[in-house]
Amino acid sequence: MTAGGGRGAVADRAFVWACRLAGVSVLAIAAAVVWSTVGHAAPALSRQGWGFLGSATWSPSQGRYGALALIYGTLVTSAIAVAFAVPIGLGVALFTTEVAPRWLRRPIGAVVDLLAAVPSVVFGLVGLLAFHGPLQRVYQSFAGAEASGSSLFTAGLVVAFMITPIVTSVAREVFETVPQSQRDAAFALGSTRWEMVRATVLPSSRSGITGAVMLGLGRALGETVAVSLVVGSAVHVTANVFEPGYTMAAIIANTFNGEGNLENQQALMGLGVVLFVITMVVNMAARTIVNRSARRSMGTA
Repeated sequence: MTAGGGRGAVADRAFVWACRLAGVSVLAIAAAVVWSTVGHAAPALSRQGWGFLGSATWSPSQGRYGALALIYGTLVTSAIAVAFAVPIGLGVALFTTEVAPRWLRRPIGAVVDLLAAVPSVVFGLVGLLAFHGPLQRVYQSFAGAEASGSSLFTAGLVVAFMITPIVTSVAREVFETVPQSQRDAAFALGSTRWEMVRATVLPSSRSGITGAVMLGLGRALGETVAVSLVVGSAVHVTANVFEPGYTMAAIIANTFNGEGNLENQQALMGLGVVLFVITMVVNMAARTIVNRSARRSMGTA
């Protein structure tokens, strides 16, 4: 009995130290990423100063590196993607959990999970080969002859296709955690199906929905291959989203080869730092919103 208790104590201490090591390793990896990227980007950031963030001119031949247009393109394409993906994703999740018959729920869930596993380059090729021409004709019909099939809007649509399964999967799991007793109580009070969803499912799932949206946004901000195929590769700030543009992740993927102009490599690393900071800000905002929603829900309950 004593020997068994001793072995249990040793195993417990080993488990605790293994968990601590795992937690510390995550922090160490994050610190190494920050140290490496900032260290390589520091020379370019110091040379360009605040112009790196405030200038829209990205011209390696002239030694001018301004990230404003690239930041703008990243935010615009991500906003377009979220604007399309969130309503569709939440609608599919609600249909799967609240409307569809049981025999149909499993096939829909399997298809959604399959779409989430499709490589991003496949979405990019579909957007380039199948949608480029038709979308260009549609754009030109109302946006003028300067509209292009390779544009910020097309990139946003392609990314929307990619993040919709993610939003759907997370939202579906969240909706399924709502107790059936709450649904039954709403129906017993005479609520319609939509009134039940609005009064019970959506309020109870507020924090989970926020997490799903932010998860999709984080994926949209960092998407690379699919965007680089359809965004148009034009570094400028334009209010017309049907014109070509560029994003930070796309230009890094297209122009960083580890050789050649050292200053250009350092500037691209600077873009990586900016993208990392934006992603961290988004994640921190998401965590704040989720915690606030959770506290509000507990207070209401």
